[in-house]
Amino acid sequence: MPQRDSTRYTILFATAVCVVCALLVSVAAVSLQPRQAAAARLYMEKNVLLAAGLLEPGADVTVQEVNHVFDERIRVRLVDLATGELVPEGKMDARGYDQRKARGDPGASHAAPPNDAGIGRLPNLGVVYFIMKGDAIDQIVIPVEGLGMWGTVYGFLALDRDTATVRGLTFYDQKETPGLGGEIGNPKWQALWRGRKVYDEKWSPSIRVIKGSAGPPDADPHHVDGLSGATVTSNAISRVMRFWLTGDGYGRFLSRFREGQLS
Repeated sequence: MPQRDSTRYTILFATAVCVVCALLVSVAAVSLQPRQAAAARLYMEKNVLLAAGLLEPGADVTVQEVNHVFDERIRVRLVDLATGELVPEGKMDARGYDQRKARGDPGASHAAPPNDAGIGRLPNLGVVYFIMKGDAIDQIVIPVEGLGMWGTVYGFLALDRDTATVRGLTFYDQKETPGLGGEIGNPKWQALWRGRKVYDEKWSPSIRVIKGSAGPPDADPHHVDGLSGATVTSNAISRVMRFWLTGDGYGRFLSRFREGQLS
């Protein structure tokens, strides 16, 4: 055995410590992965409820409470974005489907068409949340994402069953500048979207974040107050919304829903 004050002993000891620490970190990472995935899913589903107005901002809810609301009020379905058709129920686990993961899977996604929302790839299937009132669909919640100023922003847009009127909006993952573009995560700004119209009379995407203040929804239905000092982020959100409301996003599905072509 080498002397404790020798160079060899120091190197062997340091190597052993590194190996043990690396092993502990690896074991912890693997063992915690299911919990991390469950926590991420809970956070995302809470934001679905926030967008739909089924949860108040800042409310603390348990997994059991979220599951109860989903069981009672929400039907999760998958949509073929290319055709707008719903994937038959039971064919895939719609609630367990990870759209962000699918987007990065070459076998489950495709290159996005040229766009100004900064979207490089699209999943073949998109998730949609039907918010029920009894046996009738009351709202439709769709995920939206795209490039902001500093990175990709992720959120949920809730639409009335007319597919045109905003019922709610959340952004649950974003890297915009705090106090400026980061205000897209502020519930007060998100509340300004309620009652706005995302389409014009010809069903072309028309919602836009403008510079300055917009009028009330009934007088100025297609505009939302801009974010002070964050013109880049404001314009980015307009582009993101426009993309997902067209045929490249959920446009075909929303059109089919309006026309009663879905089952």
